[in-house]
Amino acid sequence: MYQTFRKLWKAFWEPVLSMGWMQWVVAGLMAIAIWFVYFTCRRRITNWETFKKYRKKPAIFVFWHGRSMMLSPIVCLGGMRAYAVASKHKDGRMMAKLQRLFGLKSIYGSTSDGGISVLRQGVRVLRRGDYSMCMSPDGPGGPSLRVQDGALYFAKMTGAPIIPVCYSTSHAWFQKRWDRYLVALPFSLITCKVGTPIFVDSKVNAEQFEEIRKKLEDIMVRQVREMDGEFNLFQVEQDLKSNEFKKKLRAEHEAKRKKKKVTKGKK
Repeated sequence: MYQTFRKLWKAFWEPVLSMGWMQWVVAGLMAIAIWFVYFTCRRRITNWETFKKYRKKPAIFVFWHGRSMMLSPIVCLGGMRAYAVASKHKDGRMMAKLQRLFGLKSIYGSTSDGGISVLRQGVRVLRRGDYSMCMSPDGPGGPSLRVQDGALYFAKMTGAPIIPVCYSTSHAWFQKRWDRYLVALPFSLITCKVGTPIFVDSKVNAEQFEEIRKKLEDIMVRQVREMDGEFNLFQVEQDLKSNEFKKKLRAEHEAKRKKKKVTKGKK
């Protein structure tokens, strides 16, 4: 019954959500909800000076895929001028429209789809000298809390610094997804931490490149662990992948369905 309902639901909503105008409607509603949460919460931002220094300069602001929600109004009100990397998938295009409502332009693609094009566009933007970039180094499908190479290539080819950013909140809801997307709840304390810039020399070899990647990953993991630890939040796992996580959820649901069927049969 559940699978049938799910298929019918997807068959109805997927074509609807593929429509450009409907994506703008959904993005607008999401933006209203985010602004409502933002203005009902208290905020505490650490190292704001670094953000102000690089908000309109060539810099690569990186954040985990599940930690984008409350960064949007912060960068919007902070006057950031930037491009954000968005997936070509319909969900990514809707998120790009949401980002646009917060003042961020979009570059479409990912490490798995259109990676070369993204790299070219991103390098062009950064070399122009008046825009930053925002991206999730563990997206679009994981593994979670693992830094992929994209941001480091941007930094190596342009000289722009990588700046890790994270937010957490005293009252949160973690979505049941591979990235454990964190939704801040109204009337909370929102904390945001802007990290120290990391530079990648254009002449680094493969071994040095990997050392910097690992250093960035360790910094970002420590950042989210410490910030979530302040509020005793759920500890987000590493190495979750979108496809594998969906298969696991389906298997768990099927096991519950069979167990329920067996229990009914015994009565």
